[in-house]
Amino acid sequence: MSSPIEVLIFGAGAVGAFYGSRLAQAPNVHVSCVCRSNYSAVSSNGFHVTSPQYGDYSWTPTRVFPNPKEAEKSNVRWDYIVVSTKALPDVSDDSKQLEGLVKDKTAIVLIQNGLGVEEGYAKRFPSAAILSAVTVISAAQEQHGEIKHNRWTRINIGPYLPSGPSSQAEQQNAKFAELLQQGGVKDAEAYTHAKLQLVRWHKLAINASMNPSSVLSNGSTNAAMALDPELSHHLHATMLEILTTAPKIIGQDFPREFASADKLLASTRKNTSGSRPSMWLDWEAGKKMELEVILGNPIRIAREKGFEMPRLQTLYALLKMAQTNRDKQADGKAKAKL
Repeated sequence: MSSPIEVLIFGAGAVGAFYGSRLAQAPNVHVSCVCRSNYSAVSSNGFHVTSPQYGDYSWTPTRVFPNPKEAEKSNVRWDYIVVSTKALPDVSDDSKQLEGLVKDKTAIVLIQNGLGVEEGYAKRFPSAAILSAVTVISAAQEQHGEIKHNRWTRINIGPYLPSGPSSQAEQQNAKFAELLQQGGVKDAEAYTHAKLQLVRWHKLAINASMNPSSVLSNGSTNAAMALDPELSHHLHATMLEILTTAPKIIGQDFPREFASADKLLASTRKNTSGSRPSMWLDWEAGKKMELEVILGNPIRIAREKGFEMPRLQTLYALLKMAQTNRDKQADGKAKAKL
């Protein structure tokens, strides 16, 4: 038998652990994890996954590391490093944490929200293949090591090739999609660079409209916003702003199978589960929000091409100042306690 394919999950939260557990089902694949807060639980007991699609099962990673340095000390030559952390470039540069882990033939897979998440990794590791992935998934880690997968999911992966084709990146991209399919993720598809970037913009139409609007309306659910006449009008206009700007930037139209703003809102109105966007959950918990990759980067990317997105810019300006004021107030309270 040939040497196993070595995969490292960097950020083994709900999304990373779920996809790691499926990759581990593929033939001759070893999946290891860099854990943070859940390190103790996972190193002792592994993960337990509950899923309506796959049933209930346990998964023990090949290796569990408390930090990237320990993963580097293992001297494993990683074929794929899957990054599934929140993208917060205004807080930290996560690409730096992969130094020493990325070798000649390592592919970095970014399963993250937003736009422009690839750039930092491409600059730091110019010879590595960067694979950009967009997923639609409902999963949560309700306790350390306990993953609840709520429904079927899909993931699209494409090589990040802003400067032109690369046979190595394209081959590694196709192979990673194949591994996911072998692990039972039937809706895993390999896309081209341009099509994957269009997928990112299309998902942004949902995230950049719903997420900030939930925060600014004090925690409204997706369905409640889509059902409210005024908020629905705002969401629709924001989605259209994104969906009409993206093809001008990418140089290609959206494929016909991609849902329109009308269909996205109609689908949202049907989902009455009461779910709230992740940005509201971060705001409510006093955490940093993914403002730059969901709002800031799209505005800057469009502006570099000569396009303005005034609705997105308004949401960005308001939320950025709200976060700054909140953090200043929290810092002042902390100092007062001292």
